[in-house]
Amino acid sequence: MLTKLQFSLSVTLLFACGFLYQFTLKPSCLICYLPSYKSQHGLEALLGHGRCIVFLETSERMEPTPLVSCAVESAAKVYPEQPVLLLMKGLNNSMQLPPNSTSPALSLLSAFDNVFLFPLDMKSLFEDTPLFSWYTRINSSTERFWLHISSDASRLAFIWKYGGVYMDTDVISIRPIPEDNFLAAQKSKFSSNGVFGFLPHHPFLWECMENFVENYNPNIWGHQGPELMTRLLRVWCKLRDFQEVSDLKCLNFSFLHPQRFYPISFLAWRRYYEVWDTEPSFNDSYALHLWNHMNQEGKAVVRGSNTLVENLYRKHCPKTYRDLLQGPEGSVTREQSPGNK
Repeated sequence: MLTKLQFSLSVTLLFACGFLYQFTLKPSCLICYLPSYKSQHGLEALLGHGRCIVFLETSERMEPTPLVSCAVESAAKVYPEQPVLLLMKGLNNSMQLPPNSTSPALSLLSAFDNVFLFPLDMKSLFEDTPLFSWYTRINSSTERFWLHISSDASRLAFIWKYGGVYMDTDVISIRPIPEDNFLAAQKSKFSSNGVFGFLPHHPFLWECMENFVENYNPNIWGHQGPELMTRLLRVWCKLRDFQEVSDLKCLNFSFLHPQRFYPISFLAWRRYYEVWDTEPSFNDSYALHLWNHMNQEGKAVVRGSNTLVENLYRKHCPKTYRDLLQGPEGSVTREQSPGNK
């Protein structure tokens, strides 16, 4: 009996030693099911793994709204193989969620394999660009539109340095953008700066940063943003009206039709918060800009309202819809689903 017991223990020990030996040959197996860029640290390392989707928060706010969460989640869903970055000015110098954070939106977003939260360090970002001298001498406390202006500058510098697609935090992605270098038309012959994408070190963005500084006017909203993009676009391109739903080519980048991101114009922004008899398909769109800057009356997305925007949340950012949206009574109601047990 003792001999049999000793034999069993010996076999068990042999298998255990074999397992440990294999484990030492593969020290990374604990992270082998994560995307490769999840096993690395730092923004620079992350940016080498594909075309990033970039969102910015230039205020100190650390509680993203459901709309911001929806924008980031929808991008993570549409671009599962690409890093989706949310750069936040209020975030400390860490890749991780602050240990004392109680933000349900940040917890939700951090759970996505391809979503990363990073601090927004403007001074470091503007180094080696035409914006650095402007930033180091500006007095931000006297700037009326500083949150917008600093965001306009940051998106130019980031995409110039690293490449990728910049999106405002009120843009809901619905299908992949097939272009590497593009501007998005807000209307005919007028460019938005709420969505754009370029490969690193594109000369158009360098000229935009130079023009930003040379023609700086902080007293006109949008002068450093969509007006800037449009000024440079007119220098680079011979603009003409769009024909049907077709994009325009301009040297080495594309000027995309308004239907791609702005099928509902800024004057009609309330249509997103209305119930439609027949909802649009948005078959010609890559993403939808919800014009949150126009929403000064604070219209919210409400569960059970059957508005266009509620249905967009349900389809394109289902986790945000499930966990963050309030019902008509003002409380968050959670639906049971396989991912919510």
